[in-house]
Amino acid sequence: MKLATYKNSTRDGKLMLVSRDLTKAVEVSDIAATMQNALDNWAQVRPALQNRSDELNANTIDSSVFDETLCESPLPRAYQWADGSAYVNHVELVRKARGAEIPASFWTDPLMYQGGSDDFIGPRDDVLLPSDEWGVDFEGEVAVVTDDVPMGVSAQNAGQHIKLLMLVNDVSLRGLIPGELAKGFGFFQSKPASVFSPVAVTPDELNTAWTNNKVHLPLVSHYNSALFGKPEAGEDMTFDFAQLVAHAAKSRNLGAGAVIGSGTVSNKQGTDHGSSIAEGGVGYSCIAEVRMIETIRDGKPSTPFMSFGDSIRIEMFDREGQSIFGAIDQIVKQS
Repeated sequence: MKLATYKNSTRDGKLMLVSRDLTKAVEVSDIAATMQNALDNWAQVRPALQNRSDELNANTIDSSVFDETLCESPLPRAYQWADGSAYVNHVELVRKARGAEIPASFWTDPLMYQGGSDDFIGPRDDVLLPSDEWGVDFEGEVAVVTDDVPMGVSAQNAGQHIKLLMLVNDVSLRGLIPGELAKGFGFFQSKPASVFSPVAVTPDELNTAWTNNKVHLPLVSHYNSALFGKPEAGEDMTFDFAQLVAHAAKSRNLGAGAVIGSGTVSNKQGTDHGSSIAEGGVGYSCIAEVRMIETIRDGKPSTPFMSFGDSIRIEMFDREGQSIFGAIDQIVKQS
């Protein structure tokens, strides 16, 4: 089942069912008005949504052409957005570039920060920022959406609370991060509004690509229309999504609609630091990794961060080449 949120005159938009091939859509306000409403009552509304989805895919009900430009992020705002760093290769690169060893605990206990969840950006909307001198970067990620998760849930049981999957552009302002982290109190100004894919999908839509609470497909990024990265999301993921959900719920309940991110998808590719598309590798999901590798190799970075007018497109395809979530496709512009 695939779900989207179309923009309307309200903050939370209107819930739409989308066909498996992303060509058709139908409003489902008679079942659930919004994505949050559906998640709040998931056990009750899922059967009706699934029946309507089956009819949509069988082309036995009236529908309209699905238009990704009409979409909000599936949850235009959420009660919880917590982003992990499940790909420890990404963390290791950042620390190695500044000559620091990675603590042993990073391999056994996930990193996670609480992001701003009151103002997500639509997947085809511009990323508006006051300045492009703050080290603007994209971060391609996968995220899950949960139902109500009880405090202290085990990793063995956390997977059953994962109801939807999405893609993420976790916009980062790299130039602001060092000063914030130096205060010892985490990210805030350096993490502006995040962006999610046009469509959220139930895990069963991925078939065997959803295994062991991981997505085993490449995450494809095009930066200024050029292929930038296609790392495999299921590889080098130190902590799976069930572990991330359990980590987030260690000392608190998670309400329905909680969004948990994977962190930047990153592959080692059989080396200490991977390689770019031009070098025959799978590339990267953020500019920061390229700059870290340049620092390791050359003593300093040479690739600039994003400037106003730059574009980023993030997408994932099934083994037959069909887009699964639709595309995050945006331009960075001055607010």
